[in-house]
Amino acid sequence: MNVKMEKIENNVVKLEVTVESTKFNEAMKKAFAKDAKKFNIPGFRKGKAPMSIIKKYYGEGVFYEDAINFCCDETYPQALKENDVKPVDYPKIDIVQIGEGKDFIYTAEITVVPEVELGEYKGVEVKKNTYKVEDKEIEDELKRSQEKNARIETKEEGEIEKGNLAIIDFEGCVDDKPFEGGQGKDYELEIGSGTFIDNFEDQLIGLKTGDSKDVNVTFPEEYGREDLNGKKAVFKVTVKGIKIKELPALDDDFAKDISEFDTLDEVKADIRKKKEEENKLKSKREYEDAVIDAVSANAKIDIPEVMIKKETDNMLKDLEMRLKYQGLDLESYYKYTNNTEEKVRGYMKDTAEKRVRVDLVIEKIAKVENITATEEELLNRANEMAKQYGNNDEEKISKTAKLILDSQKSYLEADVINEKVIKMLVDNSKSVA
Repeated sequence: MNVKMEKIENNVVKLEVTVESTKFNEAMKKAFAKDAKKFNIPGFRKGKAPMSIIKKYYGEGVFYEDAINFCCDETYPQALKENDVKPVDYPKIDIVQIGEGKDFIYTAEITVVPEVELGEYKGVEVKKNTYKVEDKEIEDELKRSQEKNARIETKEEGEIEKGNLAIIDFEGCVDDKPFEGGQGKDYELEIGSGTFIDNFEDQLIGLKTGDSKDVNVTFPEEYGREDLNGKKAVFKVTVKGIKIKELPALDDDFAKDISEFDTLDEVKADIRKKKEEENKLKSKREYEDAVIDAVSANAKIDIPEVMIKKETDNMLKDLEMRLKYQGLDLESYYKYTNNTEEKVRGYMKDTAEKRVRVDLVIEKIAKVENITATEEELLNRANEMAKQYGNNDEEKISKTAKLILDSQKSYLEADVINEKVIKMLVDNSKSVA
């Protein structure tokens, strides 16, 4: 095999691969062995006609497609390796010369991983945000605990008031026609929660169990459904019941009920401590992201469009998986959000390009700084993943970790290297107020 490489434009190279005639003849014989049973030749049982007879009837070109595939499957990976070519997409193959007794020559036009010209990546100056825990955050957390531990009782008499739970049946109409998703039975609505649009909830205040009312509302202009955006609607509402929430008092007894602490002050101190830890983690992550963004912005890269498209494909698959957990699919999502796949891809494109850029920059820095992942680091990471499966048995963890290491080594390696590069960049950065 002989290979010539030519750079034809940014991030695109062309390989001309010459395969010796003897190799191509072997590929033709393999094609014959694979396809012989397909041919019906007079005077021969099906699949028993010799290669020469089949070529006489159909021409030798009848075996070309498979012979080409056999040759390319063997020689293309070798050609990439010999010329240190890293493709980011499938090649465009063109046949230059073909025929028994001749060298087989083909070209492969390939979009390759772009060159990365690093700018400043050590000593970048980045603002570091810090966050203080406010008293209101503690109060809000306690209120949420109150809500979780509230006692719900039926309001036997009286009217709906703010804070009550109204049990309602409703049917919504736009232009006197019911619309999809506008109906509900025995729906429990907290008045004042802002769950329903416009002033829907306020219009129920004062109603009693058994009352009915037409509630008039207007959907927001950007509601997200073309058939409802900005439309006026009438909901026929019937009150089936009213419930009240009795919140527990915020005192030491409440603290004992909801935690391992004896006093409310201890609960407040614990909430503050946890929120301070959350804020530290948030600040750390934001600073890391800011450092990476600064380093990435300093680099020069001509990113091939196909790499951005592939990352967008990945993001779309991630969205599809998240929706599946909610019992939705992409088509339903597009419908309810008044979107199309093209629009969603458009929204994702900038983020996809940023991700590709960051990955390329981190990979380049790892190469320049000779940052690698040791076998011990890979094993430790595999063990961390194995523990996430909920195993406490050391032997099971060890077996699972080995399976992970065998099947996902390249992923683990990239993960460890990324983490080490980011740490190096952060350690060498300068935080500014």
